[in-house]
Amino acid sequence: MAGNKELGQRGEALAARYLEQKGYTLLHRNLRFGRHEADLVALDGRTTVFVEVKTRSRTTFGRPEAAVDVAKRRAYVAMAEAYAHDHPEVEEMRFDVVAIVMAGATADIVHYEDVLSALDLL
Repeated sequence: MAGNKELGQRGEALAARYLEQKGYTLLHRNLRFGRHEADLVALDGRTTVFVEVKTRSRTTFGRPEAAVDVAKRRAYVAMAEAYAHDHPEVEEMRFDVVAIVMAGATADIVHYEDVLSALDLL
């Protein structure tokens, strides 16, 4: 059985391939700004997309996307603001979650687009 770190790395690689197959252009993996990190940063057309990837080996304790809590969303906002400050070419930004459940050699991938709203951060 894979450890959490290895499972997470496998999930991020699967998510990157999945997004590229959907036509996204991958810009960064594991991008750090201060103490914040985006698993993936990609372009969807002209939109810069910050992607949180959550991978689980089973759903006994809930779906992986449930782990993207308010604190994680706030951290993404802070990181995106820093990224936009350093990258003036950024026109639009969006926050997505890719949730993956790995069951042996198969993976169930669910992509949630535009998961952040101002109300989520209150």
